[in-house]
Amino acid sequence: AIISDVSYVDYCWRIVLGCGAIPGIAALYFRLTIPETPRYTMDVEHDVNKATSDVANYLQKTDTIDDNDGPGNHVGVPKASWSDFTSYFGKWKNGKVLLGTSMSWFALDIAFYGIGLNNGIILSAIGYADTHDADFNLRAYNSLKNMALGNIIITIMGTVPGYWVTVAFVDKWGRKPIQIMGFIVLTVLFIVMGAAFNPLKEHSIPAFIVLFTLLQVF
Repeated sequence: AIISDVSYVDYCWRIVLGCGAIPGIAALYFRLTIPETPRYTMDVEHDVNKATSDVANYLQKTDTIDDNDGPGNHVGVPKASWSDFTSYFGKWKNGKVLLGTSMSWFALDIAFYGIGLNNGIILSAIGYADTHDADFNLRAYNSLKNMALGNIIITIMGTVPGYWVTVAFVDKWGRKPIQIMGFIVLTVLFIVMGAAFNPLKEHSIPAFIVLFTLLQVF
């Protein structure tokens, strides 16, 4: 009976995962049904008439122009090729932009997912993972409840404020300065937490939580 009760947790995470797919399906529907931009129509589909019609419809906010009135005027725009790619990005002034962007994104993923994958360790360190209830069902319930509360606390204290601080100041500070500042602070915080992880966890949980929250912010 105990195993049967706890097994319902399996249905819970499937329902949660399924609900998370609903916004994605809605976004996919709207993306597939909206008209393409005139630039896409002209540069990719090479249909000048349809691109002109799309621009007119957008500016006039009417559907008076039919896209199917007459054959499309297709233009011979050269197709992109690997030789174009290598010749363009083979120049250092162009290649350094692609390299810097991709490496910055790579470094961001290491920091972001590195923190996220260690949430369980963090929650355990601050007492929001393990339970010691004698009843098996109660222990399973409290464990899930504690993990949910702990993740909510982490998100509200760190992730959400970090997003909104960036939204508020990114245009004033500039995108490059805000990114460099974030990487520098993350480097310092990772070094501190990596070097003093056990002492912080054993002797100063408040300091531990503050540092981890700052990681989420930056």
